[in-house]
Amino acid sequence: MTAAVLAVDGGNSKTDVALVGIDGALLGLSRGPGSCHQSIGVEETMRVLAELVAGAAAEAGLDPAGPVARHGAFYLAGADLPVEIAMLEKRLTDIGWTTDVVVDNDTFALLRAGTESPDRVAVVCGAGINCVGVSASGGVARFPSLGRVSGDWGGGGQLGSEALWLAVRAEDGRGRPTVLSRAVPDHFGLATVAEVSAAFHLGDLPAARVHELTPVLLRCAGAGDEVSGAVVERMAEEVVLLATVALGRLNLLDRSAELVLGGGVLAARDPLLLGSVEAKLHERAPQVEIRVVDRPPVVGAALLGMDALGASPAAVARLREALLDRTGASRSAGSVE
Repeated sequence: MTAAVLAVDGGNSKTDVALVGIDGALLGLSRGPGSCHQSIGVEETMRVLAELVAGAAAEAGLDPAGPVARHGAFYLAGADLPVEIAMLEKRLTDIGWTTDVVVDNDTFALLRAGTESPDRVAVVCGAGINCVGVSASGGVARFPSLGRVSGDWGGGGQLGSEALWLAVRAEDGRGRPTVLSRAVPDHFGLATVAEVSAAFHLGDLPAARVHELTPVLLRCAGAGDEVSGAVVERMAEEVVLLATVALGRLNLLDRSAELVLGGGVLAARDPLLLGSVEAKLHERAPQVEIRVVDRPPVVGAALLGMDALGASPAAVARLREALLDRTGASRSAGSVE
């Protein structure tokens, strides 16, 4: 026996794997660390995936050494350029977990999880930022999403680093006064921003903890700090730029469509950030409806796998409910209020 779909959402910080029956039954589910090959290397990515596939297979009563599913739906962070997608597809095909393999960027899983609309665009703002879109006519819009080298700005890492940079300059006199100069050291239990900088430089604070300053920045902006607010405004502009460029490529700027927003920064539903995104978007694409999604993208990966096999609407609905029950996620993508 094998499952119908092996669905994988491989992110920077976590990876979810699901095994699904053609009737929509959730046969196995496992979660583990991030699996982006750009961060941890291809071999470590394959090791992480192997452990998680084995865990899901064990729950499903399947042998992880042999094929565990007919179709593999692998939606992975770092699957950005065609050469990377081809490399990952070959490695996963050679392993033999599934009869056929589809590999693409994990933002497509978020897009599928967030809406049933045939005309849709997603912007994910988590550790980094990315955007993809599809149209009913078969059009696809995407960006390389390689960081500054591909023109990107934003995401939790960028916002946290910006908060620290602004706090340093406010404290030493090179920048405008901002409450960040007090909020940043308070967050880490230190006396000054200079101590925070030294702690990051010396390794006493791991570099990854700079992400923790993103909610600090958002709180300061929400309290009226102009310096923090300017950064939040820029983040909103970047989200809308990505969305409107993608919508334009798909000829959807003047049509009814949906914009799915997800990732830790956007799913937090900060009122200042989302309010600015909504206002800017509706100036440029007034018929586009925004949906904020906190469902785990593995839901979208599994649904894409079922779509590929032509599963029935009843099976798709059963699968969605089963995954939401197991992950504790909300059942609907909420509009911006």
